[in-house]
Amino acid sequence: MIYTDNYESPLGSILLAGDEEGLTGLWFTQGSRHSGAGLKKYALPRRMDYFDEAKEWLNIYFSGRDPGFFPRIHMTTSDFCNRVGQIMCNIPFGETVTYGWIAAQIAKERGLEKMSAQAVGGAVGRNPISIIIPCHRVVGSNHSLTGYGGGIMRKKALLELEGIDTSRFTIPTKGTAL
Repeated sequence: MIYTDNYESPLGSILLAGDEEGLTGLWFTQGSRHSGAGLKKYALPRRMDYFDEAKEWLNIYFSGRDPGFFPRIHMTTSDFCNRVGQIMCNIPFGETVTYGWIAAQIAKERGLEKMSAQAVGGAVGRNPISIIIPCHRVVGSNHSLTGYGGGIMRKKALLELEGIDTSRFTIPTKGTAL
């Protein structure tokens, strides 16, 4: 069974989704490319402990502090996307990494000479639990704030909330990241 709940953030309404094991999705409901992606029509609004944990996490986060914990998460994506998600969870609050950096980490783990940053970008773009799995902390190697399903201005706002000086980044003027 799939369950849902809602959260009102300073950046807009958020839809939370989960199953018996934990949080499976978190999307902005307006202006997001993947809002509710994969939710079945029979999803039921229901109070779940992990929704309460996620809301507490979001309250702390939107106050400008590192929550220091993760709510119970159940990643339901591919092994590759799950690994990219695990790496993103280890990006410290207030810091950024590039798609290429994540690709290099996975290549090293797999004993490969290199890994495609574009493949990593695809996995980052399919992250179903935005903010908590901090895909907004992944930026282009050319200092571009590209690739955020919740909208590029939200990505910028989330980075600024974490105290990151976004003046060193460029904002794309066209493409799917907007």
